[in-house]
Amino acid sequence: MRFLDNIIGRYKNIRSMRELNQIYTRQYALIGFGNHCVSNLLPVIQYLQLPLKYICCTSERKAALISQKYKDIKGTTSLQEILHDESIAGVFVAAHPLSHFQIASEVIKSGKSLFIEKPPCRDERELKILIDTIKNNNSQHTIVGLQRRFAPATQILQKRLKGENKRHYHYRYLTGLYPEGDALLDLFIHPLDYVILLFGHAKVKVADIINSKDGGQTLFLILEHKELTGILELSTDYSWQDAQEQLSISTDKGLYILDKMERLDFSPRHSAVLGIPLEKVFRNNSALVNLYGRNAFVPTIGNNQLVAQGFFSEIKTFADIVENKCKSTHSYSLESIEQVYSLIGEIKEHTSKK
Repeated sequence: MRFLDNIIGRYKNIRSMRELNQIYTRQYALIGFGNHCVSNLLPVIQYLQLPLKYICCTSERKAALISQKYKDIKGTTSLQEILHDESIAGVFVAAHPLSHFQIASEVIKSGKSLFIEKPPCRDERELKILIDTIKNNNSQHTIVGLQRRFAPATQILQKRLKGENKRHYHYRYLTGLYPEGDALLDLFIHPLDYVILLFGHAKVKVADIINSKDGGQTLFLILEHKELTGILELSTDYSWQDAQEQLSISTDKGLYILDKMERLDFSPRHSAVLGIPLEKVFRNNSALVNLYGRNAFVPTIGNNQLVAQGFFSEIKTFADIVENKCKSTHSYSLESIEQVYSLIGEIKEHTSKK
């Protein structure tokens, strides 16, 4: 028992020492202070103990309250104050989507590393301007905040799909009404980016849009990739309280089902002889393998929803790159979403003819 206790104690000590050695020393700023920032970004920034020097917003009253509420953080309404502060190495931008392009342009020109929430801009033209601005200013690292790329289930799914022959997929992304912005650019960019991440370049084969009387919008798509075809239903004609996101992928080995980034299951394909499904001849229990699932019983950081959805890893990755703890990668840069914006432009062309 003493030997086992020593092993357990040593493991716990190594784990706690590893956490204590995760130290960030550069200075950061956060631009935008809406619900997304307060609920998703700021908790991760605080957990990682990133030295956050500024929070910038448009309201002077809110800026004053920020300075009172958060110790050692200055609330400000001046973007220029942040950009002119040479101690700031990284800037998180999560303001109103319509202001992202202008803010991102100025941050890039200042030479600071940029974390920009989706959407970083409105169209392909603005995206090209941002990419050219990066090249012309030899600016620092840039990461686009499409958090599903960083979700644990995504890493598992990518590894599993790498060696499999993929047949087709079905993606349903259903929310409630979205009167405050452009659903295609602000919401549907997530599933569109995700299928390109998993399956590569996509072309629109069929696109149809249905607008409901109360403002709901449903987009039906058939996308063609190099190896497979996918069907997508993207809609704001359902409910926010019961929002749904499910991706099913059929391969030669079986069926993958990813539910809200919270659970990933795999069901092996049943055997067949001369086209006859053996499951109809011989009764057997269907096997369902759980590849990933958040354990809501154990309250550790790994089981937190912010980790499951990818928010934790995207912010940690940005900070690690800024502090030279890991190398920057094209996978998260503005160039990595060029195909997404091209696809969005193609969808707009198809649906505008309806």
